[in-house]
Amino acid sequence: MLFVRLNMFKFTKYFVFSLIFTIAITSCSGKKLGDTRKTPVNALERARKNVEEGRGVSLGGMIGGGRSTTFEFSTSNPMWRASLEVLDFIPMTTVDYAGGMIITDWYTDNNKNNESVKITLRFLANEVRSDSIKITVHKKTCSSNQACRIALLKNSKIDEELRGTILRKAALLAEEAKNKKK
Repeated sequence: MLFVRLNMFKFTKYFVFSLIFTIAITSCSGKKLGDTRKTPVNALERARKNVEEGRGVSLGGMIGGGRSTTFEFSTSNPMWRASLEVLDFIPMTTVDYAGGMIITDWYTDNNKNNESVKITLRFLANEVRSDSIKITVHKKTCSSNQACRIALLKNSKIDEELRGTILRKAALLAEEAKNKKK
């Protein structure tokens, strides 16, 4: 019995060794070997050549490297800034520049305690145009026994006034930024 276990252990050991050896040999077979006549011997020259060929990392490539992005900070987007300035009197629940969304909390005017509104702004583009922003207004009406109804206000006066005010403010901010660049 002991003899069988020792043989089994040797067999397993040789099998595992053979498997690892086979994998190691076959994984190297697909790589092309470099031409030593074209590869510099000096490590600094080799590193410089790799960077030139795009196979390495250069400090210039990390810092600026000629790559451009379309990322804008929220302070440089006139529609975003105008929306925040126009809605600064209402408490906000969500302000997400990356997602292009501003959602206010329920706002109640002092004159109407049983009615409140909630405004959602979705930014569809960064340009100052009327179709770059989608405004949704919800109205909540509560009765005296705290039974509340929420309704979507389509094409409401609030929506039109808000859109007009934001667009005018955004146009002024865009013009101001343009004049600063000159």
